[in-house]
Amino acid sequence: MSERSDDELWHGFTTTTLPKEAWTHAAHLSVGAFYVSAFGAEGALARLREEIRALNDAHGTVSSATSGYHETITAAFSRLLEEGLATFAPETPLDARVRGLLAGPLGSSRVLLAFWSKGLLMSPRARAAWVPPDLGELGYAKLL
Repeated sequence: MSERSDDELWHGFTTTTLPKEAWTHAAHLSVGAFYVSAFGAEGALARLREEIRALNDAHGTVSSATSGYHETITAAFSRLLEEGLATFAPETPLDARVRGLLAGPLGSSRVLLAFWSKGLLMSPRARAAWVPPDLGELGYAKLL
């Protein structure tokens, strides 16, 4: 997890002032988990599409066939985060659930390769639009 507090991470993300080097896998998942907990996977995905692109624009990261926003990865993590967050007792604070998820399989930036071949996941088609997994059905339980 980033050395930034949750509040600093959230503020930096929503105001597009989060430094590029702080926009790590853990930061992506932390922000995603906060959105998923507030809006559900589909609601979070709609917001994340816009706000990740805005942050990328602020960083000068061009969205193209090979860089920038990635729809399949964002959609997959939204779904996995929703399922993963639901494995905790409802009274567990969100920050503790996020730390728990980051300490598990979702903490690996390579976790989606359990569901997609690298070639398909990194394809321009998967970056631009949702592409279903080719190695097995997407599901958090499969990671445990």
